[in-house]
Amino acid sequence: MFVAIAAAAILAGQTDVEALKAKAEQGDASAQFNLGIMYGHGRGVPQDNAEAVKWFRMAAEQGVARAQFNLGLMYNKGEGVPQDHVEAGRWYRLAAEQGNTAAQYNLGVMYNTGEGVPQDSAEAAKWFRMVAEQGDATAQLNLGEMYYFGGGVPQDYAEAVKWYRMAAEQGVARAQFNLGLMYDNGKGAPQDYAEAIKWYRMAAEQGLAEAQNSLGVRYANGEGVPQDYAEAIKWYRLAAEQEIASAQFNLGIMYSNGRGVPQDYLQAHMWVTLAASTSQGEKNERDAKSRKLIAERMTSAQIAEAQRLAREWKPKTWDELKQGLEDDAR
Repeated sequence: MFVAIAAAAILAGQTDVEALKAKAEQGDASAQFNLGIMYGHGRGVPQDNAEAVKWFRMAAEQGVARAQFNLGLMYNKGEGVPQDHVEAGRWYRLAAEQGNTAAQYNLGVMYNTGEGVPQDSAEAAKWFRMVAEQGDATAQLNLGEMYYFGGGVPQDYAEAVKWYRMAAEQGVARAQFNLGLMYDNGKGAPQDYAEAIKWYRMAAEQGLAEAQNSLGVRYANGEGVPQDYAEAIKWYRLAAEQEIASAQFNLGIMYSNGRGVPQDYLQAHMWVTLAASTSQGEKNERDAKSRKLIAERMTSAQIAEAQRLAREWKPKTWDELKQGLEDDAR
């Protein structure tokens, strides 16, 4: 009975596909678009990007905005057609001008990076604004950053705060971190360490390593929160394990001074060495100087061991670190 039912279902599915193809071949744009989706995802038909492109193109040429966007996406990724960013931009624009928000966003990205179109920050801001005003959090973040740096729009910290806040309230970790920085530095908003901590924590708890380091700094300095070296160590370590050089340096100095952890020059040397391996400019000079001072308190055997630990160290993902925190909480 099961086999018979399954066979009947397959036959019905084939009949549906054939009926859809018949409509598409007769010029039905909706059927053409749906066939493109089916071939693109392998739903009811074998997955076939070239066939998806064929049907998307037919629907796109009839003015279907979603088909124009998907065709642009295929050109952008080089799926079913040779990769062609210029052609991707052409189809994105057609869809964007019909109000397709995904196309508007992608067109903004292309103008921001100069991929497939001449780089034009003002044009990028124009398209990001269209999407941001419709509530898209990523576009709000991008527009906030353009106001912060003055790219394509006049530099305006208060306007940056406005857009960061919109995205932050939708849970975008990078926007939460950026908003924390604005409160931390008193740019576009009154300086308020407690408010900065609030937004840093939201981003840090989502795994954003830069926010974790900033939260560690505030706990180490007692700014916006009671001074708590153990809590500072916790956040520094999470960021350090994700290759944030500043956090690796900060963690190393905490080990060197015995703050929040037992004094341990071997661990201090290892973390400062890791920081020095990726830091640049004045920070690299600082890291090298600190490592030398730490090494002066160590034996040659301890230095060799610290160097070995640094060579063998591997970064961890937030998922790995989060799992470890959950295991420790049990």
